[in-house]
Amino acid sequence: MIKDNQRFFNRLHVVLDCIVTAFAYICAWFGRMVIFPPVDQGVLPMKVYFFALYFIVPGYLAVFATVNLYKPKRTSSWFKEFVDVVKANVVGAMIFLVVLYLVNQPNFSRSLIIFFALGNIILMSGYRLLVRKLLYYIRKIGYNSKLVVIVGYSRACEQYIDRILVNPQWGYVIRGILDDEVPAGTYYKGIQVLGRIDNLEVILPQNKLDEIAIALPLKNYKRLEEIVGICEKSGVHTKFIPDYNSVIPSKPYTEDLSGLPVINIRRVPLTTAFNWHMKRLVDIFGSLVAIILFSPVMLLSVIVIKARGDGPVFFVQERVGLHNKVFKMYKFRTMVEQKPEEEEKEWTTKNDPRVTGFGKFLRRTSLDETPQFFNILKGDMSLIGPRPERPQFVEQFKEEIPRYMIKHQVRPGLTGWAQVNGYRGDTSIRKRVEYDIYYIENWTMWLDAQILLLTFLKGFINKNAY
Repeated sequence: MIKDNQRFFNRLHVVLDCIVTAFAYICAWFGRMVIFPPVDQGVLPMKVYFFALYFIVPGYLAVFATVNLYKPKRTSSWFKEFVDVVKANVVGAMIFLVVLYLVNQPNFSRSLIIFFALGNIILMSGYRLLVRKLLYYIRKIGYNSKLVVIVGYSRACEQYIDRILVNPQWGYVIRGILDDEVPAGTYYKGIQVLGRIDNLEVILPQNKLDEIAIALPLKNYKRLEEIVGICEKSGVHTKFIPDYNSVIPSKPYTEDLSGLPVINIRRVPLTTAFNWHMKRLVDIFGSLVAIILFSPVMLLSVIVIKARGDGPVFFVQERVGLHNKVFKMYKFRTMVEQKPEEEEKEWTTKNDPRVTGFGKFLRRTSLDETPQFFNILKGDMSLIGPRPERPQFVEQFKEEIPRYMIKHQVRPGLTGWAQVNGYRGDTSIRKRVEYDIYYIENWTMWLDAQILLLTFLKGFINKNAY
């Protein structure tokens, strides 16, 4: 059974971690003391360094366990495991340094500790990746599988089955579904409804299941507590798949109100004061740098537009920003001057006769957007975020596209996650909203840096700009 396999793999991981940690330490000692020997006085003898292994190995194993490196990782990514390995080794190195300070050992090589931490990160990440690939292959061909029964037939049940079937490397085998309303013998993608939910009390004592997945439809949630109680009596691991995932995000934010768990409908990292101020500081600095760098291009654009006599140099348009507040967004003029009601009636289309010759160049290269660095400096916009839309289209989309208004919980951006994934100009609004919501829920400074880098790597040429 999978429980026995899991215990075996956990023990194997512990043994391999012992070997790898000791090997990384020995390599670090050899590199620091033999290949690059220290020239200063007070070098400790070899036996002192190797005696430290009696404390380093068990100490590091305790740290690894603390950061959950020994939990099952069927559905988690290798990158997440790599981050945990880095975290564990950084914490371990810090504890190592503190212990040396407390025991007053100034001659113990600090650079050796750094070499050890780096080597251990590389070796542990490498061997864990190999083990992960091996397990993926074993599960994909049908071994080391987890046997699962789903309780309740719902949208969540179908979505769970869909994901299990397209990811055989996870090693889940769904034995069937129990439901009170869908007739026994009904199939969904090869998975059969076996019978009623009350059959749980017959199935569970047989102890042939590794997991129960509760996926009740919303109308049957009154039975949830009863079903959880039955499952927990059997000792079988139980998970709950809510039938309201269209409302609750993939990473809900929970808080504890004196023992009462509260689920916030949407987690928005930028609502915290620290994140908000950090992003604003980056925006101010980044916009100032960009204004200086692009000033020759902007000045040349002003001269060309003025010389052509296409109308006012700057095109000022109302857009909807943070907290649904309307602001004036600046762009270089790329179309012939029109009455405001004509400009607002429709988007620019391919071969639009209103676009000037120089305007086509500005739009294609995105240089018409450079005045928005002043919007960023003012605080109307951010360097990175969902692109802002005109008020009349916001009114239209909020009725047509679910969750459209979520994008206004953060400042709009000059570029964003949707844009670097190809959704710019005349592309699907629904897909843009999906990418915008992903950005809002998963924001980090690293994600902003990634988007900025992708913006430069993919270039400013916009094939969907007309």
